[in-house]
Amino acid sequence: MKAVIMAGGRGTRIASINSAIPKPMIPVLGKPVLEYQTENLKQQGITDIIMVCGHLKEKIVEYFGDGKNFGLNIEYVFENEPLGTAGALSMLKDKLDEDFFLINGDIIFDVDFSGMIAFHRSHNALITILTHPNSHPYDSSLIEADKSGMVVCWHTKEDNRGWLKNSVNAGIHLLSERVFSDDALSPLFSEARFLDLDRDILRPLVNTGKLFSYHSPEYVMDMGIPERYNTVSEDIAAGRPQKRNLKNSQKAVFLDRDGTINKYVGFLKNIDDFELIENTAKAINLIHSKGYLTVVITNQPVVARGEVTFKQLEMIHNKMETLLGREGAYIDGIYYCPHHPDKGFEGEVPELKMQCSCRKPNIGLVEKAKSDLNIDLAGSWFVGDSQVDVLTGENAGCRTALLSSEENGENIYTSLYDFAVDLEENK
Repeated sequence: MKAVIMAGGRGTRIASINSAIPKPMIPVLGKPVLEYQTENLKQQGITDIIMVCGHLKEKIVEYFGDGKNFGLNIEYVFENEPLGTAGALSMLKDKLDEDFFLINGDIIFDVDFSGMIAFHRSHNALITILTHPNSHPYDSSLIEADKSGMVVCWHTKEDNRGWLKNSVNAGIHLLSERVFSDDALSPLFSEARFLDLDRDILRPLVNTGKLFSYHSPEYVMDMGIPERYNTVSEDIAAGRPQKRNLKNSQKAVFLDRDGTINKYVGFLKNIDDFELIENTAKAINLIHSKGYLTVVITNQPVVARGEVTFKQLEMIHNKMETLLGREGAYIDGIYYCPHHPDKGFEGEVPELKMQCSCRKPNIGLVEKAKSDLNIDLAGSWFVGDSQVDVLTGENAGCRTALLSSEENGENIYTSLYDFAVDLEENK
């Protein structure tokens, strides 16, 4: 498999760091961004790299050469004039005869690509994009996908957006060689021309069954502005990108929802009643900074009782993610149980009235998260505001913390923020 890296950007927003070299060559802790990228690709057996270069291209060629000194085979495509984020593909179609990665040249990542490749091929996707939750969804395109992962809506940052899942296009794309023969796309590659990857190729594929989203909490960070450059530098120094690769065992803080993240109002049926508890976003950021994933595990019997539809519940969770995103925080995964064991409610959904393995204190949802995210349960925590949450954590083999204003004792806290402050760093 080959990887194409779009390394031709000028980097006008990051020019204050170093304007004498192309953006992908800006050093982070002494090493160019491109070298971090190629190292991660090489670790996973992807050693055939095509670099698309434009601005100050000679700096890239001088550093990498043919790639042999790096254990790589590097080819170059030079843009004599800017061709956008996809225009150079027309010059590459004879070199790409199987699935290939197309990667933005200004991102730091550490991703287990085997999962993305398996997803792409199992869905026979024309293009699969990596999406992830991040700390700045308000200035990013947000991708809406159905349960299968098919992209059904693409929300640009200029759109008038409502409550949306924090699912950002990360800048890593897996393309089938069929893009060059696809009826809709092939005319775009008949000659070299300016093409915007998002506007001209990806967005027209929305709702066609050809474009899919592979959602992952693994580390991907755009370092295109000085503030994020500094964040990336701190993260690399702390080893965070590698630790978030799902090949490595993860530790998580499992979070109850009602009374832990949002204010408790009984059965939450109306989206207008959803309100974050003060300092929740700060707490989640603290948990992340200490090396833990944050995963919501919640019982939502209101669905079985017929008081909230699946779509309405999804919108409530979208509101939660949007509100957290506005404060620079995100959740790595949300798992909910829609069932209820007791019958006899007016308007109930009969097929959801059942004993199940996912309703807390059972651990079906925890086990699903463990499988999806490679979580080490013994090194993880379960935090909630009820004894059911404590019992769930104990059943799963996690450490537990109870949020309560009326009790005192070990592992009892008044808020999620207090717990996060006290949480020891995951070494």
